[in-house]
Amino acid sequence: MTLLLAFDTATPQVGVALYDGSDVLAERVSDRAMKHGEQLAPLIAAVLEEVGAVRQDLTAVAVGAGPGPFTGLRVGLVTARTLGFALDIPVYAACSLDVIAVEAVGHVAGDFAVATDARRKEVYLARYDADGQRLGGPVVARPADVATDLPVAGEGALLYPEAFPHPVGPTRPSAGWLARAVAAELVELMDPEPLYLRRPDAVATADRR
Repeated sequence: MTLLLAFDTATPQVGVALYDGSDVLAERVSDRAMKHGEQLAPLIAAVLEEVGAVRQDLTAVAVGAGPGPFTGLRVGLVTARTLGFALDIPVYAACSLDVIAVEAVGHVAGDFAVATDARRKEVYLARYDADGQRLGGPVVARPADVATDLPVAGEGALLYPEAFPHPVGPTRPSAGWLARAVAAELVELMDPEPLYLRRPDAVATADRR
């Protein structure tokens, strides 16, 4: 039996899901923002308990690779690699914007974009065709520099309506859709390394000294 554990830590919330090859069996989202290190392990335990499974039943892990905040991505990617090593199962990573795009296909009729919050009054943005295939990006930019009249999924469209006047759902990557997208190879499968579009703050500060 296939039992894929999927989770994404690229946004302020943590999402976790279990997928059996045909359907999402359980999915949980954290109720507190920016507590990735505290909430990921309990959420994994909760979805396993919900379906009566243990970690040794897992056959693969899927993880969102960002782009996103350094700390959140590090928690997710390290956890994914640790589980893969301990259980001797494959680990697949996917761009979190691509996961939003796969779900957004049902809400658009043509080309569209995905924009998520990069903080510092910037967004992470990528463009997609009607089938959810990435055409360009991801990039990190000021909303005004990547403004578009295309439909835009992701939280960026809600935060910066003047740049993205046509918002569509979803706003954040779903762990359930991450599992579906990885299992069906609807997204590019990457090594479990974080997709950083800017350098960590600590490194940048050190470089300025």
